[in-house]
Amino acid sequence: MEKTTVTVIRGDGIGPEVVDAAVRLVEATGAPVVWEEAAAGASMFRAGITSGVPQETIDSIARTRVALKGPLETPVGHGGKSANVTLRKLFETYANIRPVRELPGVPTPFSGRGIDLVVIRENVEDLYAGIEHMQTADVAQCLKLISRPGCERIARTAFEYARAEGRGTVTCATKANIMKLTEGMLKRVVEEVSADYPEIRARHLIVDDCAHQLVRRPEQFDVLVTTNMNGDILSDLASGLVGGLGFAPSANLGDDVAIFEAVHGSAPAIAGQGTANPTAMMLTAVLLLRHLGHADAATDIEQAIAATLEAGVTTPDVDGPGGVGTREYTDAVIARLGQRSATWESRPHRPLRLPAADTLRPADRSVYRSDGGVDVFIESRLAPAELGPILEGLVAGTPLALKMISNRGTQVWPAAAGAGTYCVDHFRCRFVLRDDAALLADGMVYDLLRRVGSRFRWMHVEKLAELDGTPAYSRAQGEN
Repeated sequence: MEKTTVTVIRGDGIGPEVVDAAVRLVEATGAPVVWEEAAAGASMFRAGITSGVPQETIDSIARTRVALKGPLETPVGHGGKSANVTLRKLFETYANIRPVRELPGVPTPFSGRGIDLVVIRENVEDLYAGIEHMQTADVAQCLKLISRPGCERIARTAFEYARAEGRGTVTCATKANIMKLTEGMLKRVVEEVSADYPEIRARHLIVDDCAHQLVRRPEQFDVLVTTNMNGDILSDLASGLVGGLGFAPSANLGDDVAIFEAVHGSAPAIAGQGTANPTAMMLTAVLLLRHLGHADAATDIEQAIAATLEAGVTTPDVDGPGGVGTREYTDAVIARLGQRSATWESRPHRPLRLPAADTLRPADRSVYRSDGGVDVFIESRLAPAELGPILEGLVAGTPLALKMISNRGTQVWPAAAGAGTYCVDHFRCRFVLRDDAALLADGMVYDLLRRVGSRFRWMHVEKLAELDGTPAYSRAQGEN
């Protein structure tokens, strides 16, 4: 059988230990896979590569189109971007698949509940676009970008995954009650797409209720689809229900490239001690082998893991001092290849059909779009009661009038009776056309910025669009 070359990135911290375990296990099955070594993460940051991913690694993945990756260190609160996110976005691996299933021999407060779900996380948009600005010395901004094609791709992937594994329900979890345009877009698109999958039940939960339900009745969930940030948080929560991140595999799937990685981080505190739990990376290898079409080898690994845990062989994160080391655990799993668990069955899994990009439905371009005003974000330490009249004076005699000023999303001018909002030096100033019949021209915006800029530092501008007469922007809290 022709061998498939897979890029392998051993990663940071415990990465080399758990990746070595997975590589040994794949090789022990006899699956026709060969490895092409590549580097990313901490060593690359130290070498001055600000993305943490050298061109040689990018070239390798572009060539092999599939990678097995260990955890990579990410600077927290400073420094370069996450190398993990860089790889996902460079190769447009838009679907993050995170199975969560109870395993034998792993005691948790939820043991015996039959937890068997998969989180389908949108993987390249949302706040993870990483578009941030310090707008003032005291105020940081992060743009939450959600696209309709991005929503449709992840929605269809969720329903296709449900079909591939014979699952009956897709639950969409969003914060659409608050973020009605961004999170609301995913909710609306999932509802539209569900019509193409009549045999699968679709439902929606507010994401905080979803977290609540996950720890009350986790067995109710089948496939859970959500946005990038929500999916990151909920999938970690879900892994805790079945024993922790040491049992949490994942696949990053795109049209052209697939990158497989355990959900857990690099765990530097235990790196090099030989005690890391490699099960998550082994189960990640199961997803890799299924993706490559080696279903029998994938099932053999899955069943050998279940049989090993069933026999009471676990690592210290499960059994404390009674646990065995990483290598001993791996040896035990390899020794059980070909065995079948007495209590745990592998799910049937048909090949996953990802949605083709050319089948995605674009937004209706026939809608009538008009701009009725503009938001200008400015820096000022004036009180709203002082700021409002000054801005009114600056636009006196122009086609635009000051409608309201907000601070951190709450209207502070005109002030509501009894309101007591604490104001920082960052104000959104909403200007609207004085004549409802008029059309906003770019020249009006340029003139507005010149006038406002003569007195204040402005840093951000947004036109206020309406689509078919419906406002395509949010109102401030307290704004009529």
